[in-house]
Amino acid sequence: MKALVTGGAGFIGSNFVDLLVENGLDVVVIDDLSSGKKENLNKKAKFYEMNITSPGVRDMFKAEKPEIVFHFAAQISVSLSVREPLLDADVNLIGSINLLQSCVDFGAKKFVFSSSGGTVYGEVPGAAATEENPFNPVSPYGISKMALEYYLKFFNSQHGLNFTSLRYGNVFGPRQDPHGEAGVVAIFAKAMFEGKTPTINGDGKYERDYVYVKDVARANYACIERGHNGAFNIGTGKTSDVNDVYEALREEIGYPHPANYGPARAGDLRRSVLDITRAKNELGWAPLETLKSGIKPTVEFFRKQLGK
Repeated sequence: MKALVTGGAGFIGSNFVDLLVENGLDVVVIDDLSSGKKENLNKKAKFYEMNITSPGVRDMFKAEKPEIVFHFAAQISVSLSVREPLLDADVNLIGSINLLQSCVDFGAKKFVFSSSGGTVYGEVPGAAATEENPFNPVSPYGISKMALEYYLKFFNSQHGLNFTSLRYGNVFGPRQDPHGEAGVVAIFAKAMFEGKTPTINGDGKYERDYVYVKDVARANYACIERGHNGAFNIGTGKTSDVNDVYEALREEIGYPHPANYGPARAGDLRRSVLDITRAKNELGWAPLETLKSGIKPTVEFFRKQLGK
């Protein structure tokens, strides 16, 4: 089977490409390297340096004829989406539709989409969010993820293109970019290794469902044979707050200092946790790692990368 992975030089995408290669699939990667890195690329994958909005995407599909597409490429900054909603829509909607239309025109059978559990549901007080929770995105980034889920249903009903939408919790692990806004684990780890004391926004009691990147890769792999035309939460079903993350990293790194605390960020959700029952039942998937167990290989990655 030939698989196309968009964003395959990025954090989640490159970890997934490694899993596909390990299992003997023929893998093609497209990435414009705006946030992905060449050193993340698996040498056994064929690489096209290209933006998903490019007309060249159709030429690539015509040449490669992938049977399944795993879509990780995205504009990933929530704050940038607020400042520049047109840019966000261009990449996350127009670019994604370019891929979907190419699937239809060149014979791909399935499209697996990386959606977002936190941003599409918004604030969900009390119980964990299920896939039946109403959409309530509060940023252009979340709106684009929500909108593409409706496009997936359209392309399925109109053209018979199978899909799976995976709504992730807060993904962490090796290769996460510590320079962005999306990865508090990576940001804190880098700062600690550099001898800088990280700043926690507000009281640090912002709860998230932290899921290890290799568990996310396994969830995507399960979609090759399962989960056709459905949406699935991919998390752990458990929350940790930012204070928990700080302490877990401090313990693993041996960092001596308590955190600094700064003002709260406007618009941050207080709590986001995902019910993963459907993924367990229909994908046959469950996470193997916790925040604590996943911190160890993550710290080891940054230790080597930073030469510490």
